[in-house]
Amino acid sequence: MAPLTRSRAAAGHTATDLMAEYYAQRASAGLIIAEASQISPQGQGYQDTPGIYSEAQIAGWRLVTDAVHKQGGDIFLQLWHVGRVSHHALQQDGGQPVAPSAIQADAMTFVDGEFVPASAPRALGLHEIPGIVDDYRQATVNALAAGFDGVEIHAANGYLIDQFLRDGSNHRTDMYGGSIENRSRFLLQVMEAVIGVAGADRVGIRLSPVSPANGVSDTDNWSLFSYLVDQLEQLHPIYLHVIEGATMSSRDYDPAFDFKRLRERYSGTYIANNGYTRELALQLTESDPKALVAFGRKFISNPDLVQRLAEDAPLQSLDKQTLYGGGAKGYTDYPTLADLLHPDD
Repeated sequence: MAPLTRSRAAAGHTATDLMAEYYAQRASAGLIIAEASQISPQGQGYQDTPGIYSEAQIAGWRLVTDAVHKQGGDIFLQLWHVGRVSHHALQQDGGQPVAPSAIQADAMTFVDGEFVPASAPRALGLHEIPGIVDDYRQATVNALAAGFDGVEIHAANGYLIDQFLRDGSNHRTDMYGGSIENRSRFLLQVMEAVIGVAGADRVGIRLSPVSPANGVSDTDNWSLFSYLVDQLEQLHPIYLHVIEGATMSSRDYDPAFDFKRLRERYSGTYIANNGYTRELALQLTESDPKALVAFGRKFISNPDLVQRLAEDAPLQSLDKQTLYGGGAKGYTDYPTLADLLHPDD
């Protein structure tokens, strides 16, 4: 199950009993990657998203991990800093969001129940970057204390790490900008810090090599991501989780980019994501014994998605009006096949 922002955290950005029920319903996924969680107050970009930087947040997430483990599932937490994809209303003292460079994102954030344009960011000072790397390290400590089986570094979809990677959003002239090696430095430092805490076998990473999500772009995606995967091969995280194509959109967004060749550069587990059908998933997993497929939106409306795929049963459609914010409606009330067959049980 891919990470899915649902904006249902309680005051203090803590997970709740309702969130525990939601994840426990989907524990048959085998591995759940829980929704992106900010590593610090600065890292927040959307209303009511959970964090992993306070004792209360650790306790809240423990409700979730205990519930999933009780149902026999495993669960990683996705660690998140949104960078420039934020709004001053979500930042401490109404401050500006931060970014590699002071370039405004072509992106929307979720504030006070509606989507609004992201605020203009300020460029991070060189002296601030080690502190953010340490926030990732501490967030990993906290995630393990909350009972997660591991963590996933969110380096995709135009958020802070992805902003550092791309030459369209990173115009720095110091050691974090310019060459591909420099633009990759922040991500690799984060990975080294997180692996130093959890071990490589409890750390995954998510990438979106060609996705234009939240306004990111690069002049040479193949050179950037082939270099990056070669570097990750040396660190050997437990998996690469790759969004193939444009996030939540076309798998063929950039047909010239060869995801198969990218996958061949990494010797570990590859998790493929984006627009997979049952048929596509079977083709991939039958041809590649080290490949997995992550489903996102299908898991929202089908808590028993694994059973439905195994039986080739019909899938329920998604209620887009209840994706962000709210309560149980459109969250924990989607029926399973068993519910439909035995509605009075």
